Amino acid sequence: MLELSARAEEVLNLHSRTRDLTAALPRTDRSPLRIALLGPYSAGKSTLIAALLRLPAAEVEKIVDAAPKTREATPYPWNGVILVDLPGTLSGDEAHLAAAGRGVRGADALMIVTTSELPGEAETKAVLQALDADGFADRSVVVVNKMNAENSDRDVILDEIRKRLGPFADRVPIVPTDARDFLDAANDPGLTDEERELLGSGSGIDALTAELLSIVAPGVSGVRPRAQAYELLRVLADAEELWDLHGEELDAVRTAEKVGASLSRAEEDVRKALGRESEVLAARIRTAGSRIADSISEKNGTVPTDVATAAARELVHSHTDFDIALSQATRAAFDALTAEYGDVVPEPEEWVNGVNPPEAHPVAPPKSPLEEAVRKAAEDAAKQGVGKLSEWFTKIASDKKHAAAVVDLLNKSRVGQKLFDPSGKLTNGAKKFKPWGKVKATDKVSGWATGTAKWAEAAVGPAGDTWSVIQDHSERAAVDKHRKKLRDHYADVALQQRDSLVNAGEQHLRTWIAEVEQALSGLVHPGAGVGAAREAALAEIGDVRDEVKRLIEHPAG
Repeated sequence: MLELSARAEEVLNLHSRTRDLTAALPRTDRSPLRIALLGPYSAGKSTLIAALLRLPAAEVEKIVDAAPKTREATPYPWNGVILVDLPGTLSGDEAHLAAAGRGVRGADALMIVTTSELPGEAETKAVLQALDADGFADRSVVVVNKMNAENSDRDVILDEIRKRLGPFADRVPIVPTDARDFLDAANDPGLTDEERELLGSGSGIDALTAELLSIVAPGVSGVRPRAQAYELLRVLADAEELWDLHGEELDAVRTAEKVGASLSRAEEDVRKALGRESEVLAARIRTAGSRIADSISEKNGTVPTDVATAAARELVHSHTDFDIALSQATRAAFDALTAEYGDVVPEPEEWVNGVNPPEAHPVAPPKSPLEEAVRKAAEDAAKQGVGKLSEWFTKIASDKKHAAAVVDLLNKSRVGQKLFDPSGKLTNGAKKFKPWGKVKATDKVSGWATGTAKWAEAAVGPAGDTWSVIQDHSERAAVDKHRKKLRDHYADVALQQRDSLVNAGEQHLRTWIAEVEQALSGLVHPGAGVGAAREAALAEIGDVRDEVKRLIEHPAG
């Protein structure tokens, strides 16, 4: 228990908010056990103490003289323990209520005092709170005082008390008493010995004495650790309450959380599109490979040029469609963030991977000049056989004149210009280039083509190698073997393209999100520090609280 208290002290000392609470943490304490008397004003707690102490008449009057009776917790030594008389909890005095609360927190055991008039709703709630949340169920006795009053039916009253204790009725001893009768029996000179015996034996004080001594019988080392465990839980609850945020702090943390949620949502939407569209692209590549494999002639092992050309176009189309979909998803995320936080959100860089990106908001996907060039190359190659197709892909990438022609085509329209020069660094408007702008634009388009040429050539190339693979044209098995080889090849290309695009897209997304985070840092930073400190502190407090609860449920030994 003390090790957990020391750990709690370290946790609470980490933050100025909770540092002052360390003074309330349980520590080594070998002082006598404390039994606190908890109950409403006028229940007779002070009179019960006088009876337990067997005080003479003059001393009794000193204890019960004030009204309201007790204003502060008052200790009384008794049989090696301390009886602590607490202020009445229902006196209507807030100071009394606070003092009673402090007394309960410092108690090792409770004497819960009510009367034959039965506790009301508020009193019953306070009793159940003490037995349950405050952990006194196995360290308490319920005293029903003033039981010898007129018109009191003992059995009816005790049955009703048990009902109000609910699940604790069988765990907490209930002792009926009448402290005034006991004191009268001891101090009234006008009583006979028989009357003294009758009043004393019927007062219940002897039975109460036995129950209290039974509760404290294990001694300090047996009772106090459990009391300290519950007190530590109360200190930790106070610490959590101190981390409740208000005013500007709360607004700042909520803003930081809102920005974080918005960024997470935007990132997740783009990531879903990235995963979805990369799978679509891979499926299209596999389908193209299957068509080529199915088209192999069983007579001469060749692939029809129209099939190879259509496959090449499908590869370019699939890549273009992927770029369009990813650009649209990123743009949608950008628009959503802009709607929330205004023009401070940076626009994402154009997505370029193998072919040029589409316009930001295309009504219909525009024709890519590069795609048209590839299509033309494929058609020209078809006239000479599928074996020439790879050469044309390579030529697109290596021929600067061809790339320059593509640049001129792009720069004839505002849309085309925006595709390769969205920032306006290369051009001065449609059909006009800045100095060296056309050279840089040509290099850029050539770079696009390089990416397309490399993977398209790798994908289509094996279709032109069929003849060298087929050794015996009459053997169907050889054709089937090559068909499988082509399908496997396209399946590999599909996976490579999917993984490559996902990796590149993830990096593209991370770069943009980092830029957005930086742009919105002014909104995030004021609350991020408080929010992070709060979460860390609550996590640490929660860990200690869970350990204390485990100790309570499974005490050592």
